[in-house]
Amino acid sequence: MRVFLTMIIFIFVMPNISLSIEDKVNKHFQKGNEYFNEGNYDKAIEEYNRVIMAKPDFLEVFYNRGLAFFKKGKYGDSIKDLSRVIIVDTNDAELYFHRGLAYLQNKEYDRAIDDYNKTLSINPRYADAYVNRGIAYAKKDMLDKAIEDYNMAINLRPKDIHSYYSRGVAYFKKALSDFAKSCENGIEQACIDFKKYSEK
Repeated sequence: MRVFLTMIIFIFVMPNISLSIEDKVNKHFQKGNEYFNEGNYDKAIEEYNRVIMAKPDFLEVFYNRGLAFFKKGKYGDSIKDLSRVIIVDTNDAELYFHRGLAYLQNKEYDRAIDDYNKTLSINPRYADAYVNRGIAYAKKDMLDKAIEDYNMAINLRPKDIHSYYSRGVAYFKKALSDFAKSCENGIEQACIDFKKYSEK
């Protein structure tokens, strides 16, 4: 009889414990999101850490913590968290976009380009992905490819002044490169122009 009573207690008490843990997880997760939206990323990360301790298979919290790490400039930690989510969710353009941005800020330009390639294979009309991939190409001095991406972004979003600016910078760098080559081949005016514009 005693064993039977123990089993009854176990059956009825355990669901309440489970609900209590779930409630705590949701509470910390929502609190973390509130801190994130307020710009208090340290506190947000603390709350997300509590969620992960209680529920380590909760992928959404890794995504949010990855974004919080990014906001803190902790790009390596951001990449780790976003990569953990990507292993499970392989078809989310936003995941690749944000990890690509972390790679870009971390000066890992080839990996950034790979992630933006994946982003655009999922969503070919993602204008910001073209802009950021263009920036990565420009950092590698692949200016023609950068300009192609800025053109795509402008076609998709003609009023985006940042895309025009980035394209202008790429054209300017190409012009300086042409001035330098012309100068090396004896065109004096090219030397004057190169010096004039490269000092600005």
